[in-house]
Amino acid sequence: MTDLEMLAAIRTQTLATISAITADPKPSYAIDGQTVRWAEYLAQLQATVDWCDGRLSADEPFEIRSQGLSG
Repeated sequence: MTDLEMLAAIRTQTLATISAITADPKPSYAIDGQTVRWAEYLAQLQATVDWCDGRLSADEPFEIRSQGLSG
């Protein structure tokens, strides 16, 4: 598996997790000293997708257009 394939897989898995937790949202809670903060977890997942998007778009081919001026 190439790096790009791994990034795409991470993005796909993260989007699936976001879909699952937003389909049935839960409140943040603390039990026996363990705290679960769903909003922070969702923000972290969204940041992961953004990071993957940035890495994947950085590897896409691009074109630079320029125009010379005669003087």
